[in-house]
This record gives sequence, structure tokens and C-alpha cells, in this order.
Amino acid sequence: MKMIIEKRILIEGLNCVSKALSTRNIIPVLNGIKFDLTKKGLYLTATDNDITIQTFIDKKDIHSIEEEGCAIIYGKTLLNTLTKLQNNNIEVENFENNEVTFKTENGGIYNFPCFNQEDFPNIVLDLQKNPLELDALKFKDIINNTSFACSLQESRPLLTGVNIKVFGNLFECVATDSYRLSKYSINLDKIIDDNINIVVPARNINEFVKLINEENIVELHIFSNKLLLKYGNLLFQTSLLNGTYPNTDNSIPKEFKYQVQANLKDFYSLLDTASSLTQSKDKNIVDLEIKDNNLIVSASSQEGKGKDKINISNKTNNNIKISFSVRYMLDALKVFKSEDILILLNGEISPIILKDIKSEELIELILPMKTY
Repeated sequence: MKMIIEKRILIEGLNCVSKALSTRNIIPVLNGIKFDLTKKGLYLTATDNDITIQTFIDKKDIHSIEEEGCAIIYGKTLLNTLTKLQNNNIEVENFENNEVTFKTENGGIYNFPCFNQEDFPNIVLDLQKNPLELDALKFKDIINNTSFACSLQESRPLLTGVNIKVFGNLFECVATDSYRLSKYSINLDKIIDDNINIVVPARNINEFVKLINEENIVELHIFSNKLLLKYGNLLFQTSLLNGTYPNTDNSIPKEFKYQVQANLKDFYSLLDTASSLTQSKDKNIVDLEIKDNNLIVSASSQEGKGKDKINISNKTNNNIKISFSVRYMLDALKVFKSEDILILLNGEISPIILKDIKSEELIELILPMKTY
């Protein structure tokens, strides 16, 4: 293997695939990044056996390819070293002594030992003929606005994942930890013949959407036990969670006794102030009262107590008092971008529903908390 490549381009590729490296891995070769240099260009691959990331650097972005070859190098050390180099172009060469040499323009030489290629997993990155296609930035928005509601408790593994469903032309993404729920639904441009219902580990898919930084198409290649996501020259493969995700279709009521329109910024600020007074970091309970055209929030603890209000539009003229986790509510409010939101209720023990004033795509649900 021998090539000359710009440092910036190589580091961009290494940064992408390094997301699949795990410091907890007890299998040494899984700490390595595979370099596979061909006439077409350079393939970089890393895996922790749960996720696999491969990116491709086309030959047109490589100054010269003198000799094809393959090597697996300890990823973290390589990336940290190359990042600190001052030179632009790097000559990469693999010798018979199982080392890869990186030479800089001013005469610097850095040698890195290689792993045995036979020890690296045999990775199959399958592509389907007709994958599901979505706008990349929209897909990133959908995941970011739902995955935060996933559970962090491994005792309920399915709830640590994001449920992706497709029925006809409806694409739906749901996440819940059983105390709150986030749901994002959009209509696709075409009808999908086969229904899709999968659960993707939130940690994995969050790593993928971090790599999305510009307009493009994301292809979803869905299999029985894995999901492969294609974004430009990047392939990202993740395992799926086994089991049937809880049916959340009936969790969100269709009709409401209480409907309130509030300014998002004012409501968030009110709750953010109240959160400093909540007694327990685990529960963070505050009281909310809707009285005529006022929304009143109160909180108390041993260290202090407070009450404040904002003006609202009470569409049903009904009054109600309800308690909930202020941390959950603040998390939910962060995903909305409109100036006003709708707060929908049916009673003191029924779910609190948040909606965008102009769109039905995003819905947030928070269960109330008992204070007695």
C-alpha cells in the first residue's frame, strides 16, 4: 500500500469511522481502522461488532496511488497523531515488516504497527435495490427530536431504542421511556409496498445523525437483524433490537377538555426558573395551574419556594391544576421551533400533550406526577 493524500481529507474519513471504535472492547483488533487502498480509492472501515462504519475516499481526492494494499492500524493513536501534524500532504506506505509509515513533507516519519488482517471481522455491507430514501437533514431532525425520550435503563432494552415504522406513505418515529413519549410523523413522496417496524438502538442511530452535516439523501437498507444507512460515501450499519415494541398508537388522545396556547419562549423560561427550586434531581416536580388566561407554575423545596405566571390563550375556558417532571417538560419543549405551542389536557391524571401550533408532525407526551 502506497499513496499520497491530503491530511485534511484523511482525517475527515478517520473521524467518521472512529465513531465505531470502543475503548471498552476487549478484542484488540476492534480498536483498529482498516485501510483498503484500491485503484478506485481508499476504503476506511471500523467496527465494534455492534455498529460498523465505512467511508470511501475517491481516487480523485487522493494525490497519487502507487500501490494497492490493506492494513489495520490502531485507530485512536493514529487519529490523535495525524491531527497534530502541521504538514498538508502525507505519504502513506505499508512495508513487509507489518508496519505502516506516515511521512510528512518536512521529513517527519511516524511508524504504526498493524493488526493481523485475518483477525478483523468479515464484514458484509449489503445494499438493497430499492431502499427507503429520506432527506438527510430531515432525518437528522426526526431522530434528534425523538431519541432523547428513550430509556437509559438496560432492564427494558426495547425502550432504549427508537421505533421506526412505515405504513404506506406514512413514516413514523417513536421513542418512550414509559414516562414520556416523543413521536414524529411525516408523509413520504411514495407508497412503500412492505410495512416496516424496527427498533434501532438510540445510541447507535444518534452516532449516525451526528455525521450528517449537509443536504443529501439518506438511504435506509432494512434487514431482519440489521439496518444499513447510506449517506453519500458513508455506510453505517447497526444491529437492531429484538422484540415487539409497545403499541403506542392509543397513548395520544384524539380529543381534549383543556386546550391552551402559550408562547414557547415564555413558557420555557418560566419552567427553567422553577426547576432551580425543585426538591429532587430525580423527580423535579412542579405544579402547573391554568386559571382563566393565566398559566401559573409553582415549585418548592427545603431551600426555597416560588410562584410565577405568564399570559396564555385558554381556548376552552376550563381551569385545571396538574403536576409533572419539569426536567421532562423542558426536554420536550427544546425540540419545538415555533413561536407558540399547544398544551392539551384531559385531567389531572391524564397525559400532557404538546404540539406545534402550525404542524401535526411532532407530538410530545408527558405523564403527570402524583404529589400525594
